Amino acid sequence: MTDVFVHEVGTRDGLQSVPTFVPTELKMRWCSEEFRAGVREIEVCSFVPAKLIPQFADAAEVVRHALTIKGLTVAVLVPNMKGAELALQHGVHKINYVISASESHNVANMRMATARSLAELKSILTANRAESIAVNFTVATAFGCPFEGDQSPDRVFSIVESALSWGVDGVTLADTTGMAHPLQVARMVERFHVGFVGIPLTLHFHNTRGLGIANVFAAYQSGAVLFDAALGGLGGCPFAPGATGNVCTEDVVHMFELMAIETGIDLPALLDLSSKLSALVGHDLPGQVVKAGRRCDLHLLPLEARERLPTADGGGSLQN
Repeated sequence: MTDVFVHEVGTRDGLQSVPTFVPTELKMRWCSEEFRAGVREIEVCSFVPAKLIPQFADAAEVVRHALTIKGLTVAVLVPNMKGAELALQHGVHKINYVISASESHNVANMRMATARSLAELKSILTANRAESIAVNFTVATAFGCPFEGDQSPDRVFSIVESALSWGVDGVTLADTTGMAHPLQVARMVERFHVGFVGIPLTLHFHNTRGLGIANVFAAYQSGAVLFDAALGGLGGCPFAPGATGNVCTEDVVHMFELMAIETGIDLPALLDLSSKLSALVGHDLPGQVVKAGRRCDLHLLPLEARERLPTADGGGSLQN
């Protein structure tokens, strides 16, 4: 039985910051291979204008392929009504709609005020009633904004309350630029579960300041079981200064595996896929386990040291 669920966002949040266009065929293969490794939900792309993020010029093709993978939940990010309409037309399983808690970041990222983004969400939910596609609501900069600093939890949860009152199916609290810390995360998760009983909560962390894995663990200890992550630690918001990669999928799975917390994901298969990713995107990636190996992966002792080991009879070749 799976204890926690790790959603892959590298094909969207990861690739959006990669300047070189990744061939469509390779994106498709990524989705297929990660599904074979046990990942059951992938945010495959974003329906945004190609002039803004050229990496997603092939979004429709990637979605069509992903929908052929039986058992995979195909999610896409949409920033507005137009993106949602495209997602509905293509028959995705889940729409992830994003609004920033920070007014400044919402204008920089979505090119509109928060109030207008909320109005568009309400319109999307109305249009979706006949389609019955799941709509997840993400609050970006929920743990801090690079332009404004800390965001009031009251503001974050007021936005969440509005979205839930209109019928969203789940909520993600996103640490867009890696400003979260474990104590803050624990308090936010606990408050969410008290205020919104039974609502699925996903946590989306970035490792900008090295606290990503610690924040995942703090969230888990506070009752969270749904997490976004990106293969290789790829990613970063192109509209947020200093943003770097998401928490690394294989590092998150490795941590949970060490604690006997079941993810349903085949870690060796995931590591094999991750080992090919830096060549795909053209630069080194921050994932740690793919470089160092799993905790108990052992190495051959150098010959010189082996020759100095004591023998079975208690002797040895130790020399002064």
